[in-house]
Amino acid sequence: MSIQYHGQTERYAEATVANGFVFLAGMVPETASADVTAQTADVLAQIDHWLNQCGSDKTRILEATIFLRDMNDYAAMNTAWDAWVAPGHAPARACVEAKLAKAEWAVEIKVSAVQK
Repeated sequence: MSIQYHGQTERYAEATVANGFVFLAGMVPETASADVTAQTADVLAQIDHWLNQCGSDKTRILEATIFLRDMNDYAAMNTAWDAWVAPGHAPARACVEAKLAKAEWAVEIKVSAVQK
């Protein structure tokens, strides 16, 4: 079985592909000074980018895990999520409160998908 690594650094890859499955690293906001809704939209745009790089898209996501710095941000995160998720293709999803690696990050999202 071959494994493809996308956006690889010494520590991790942004995405890996094996046997038609796409696994993304936890995506964090590049605009950390923004509010939770904007941070979530930023992360979702990154997910779109990496899925595209791996021959997939958001209609092919199997599961998503969302990490929130504060569960009080759940509704604000869902504002961006609900606007982004493809109708009829909402994946299995978990959302948990977690201490993220940087205090300014309000959200981190990890997804797995299949290729087209």
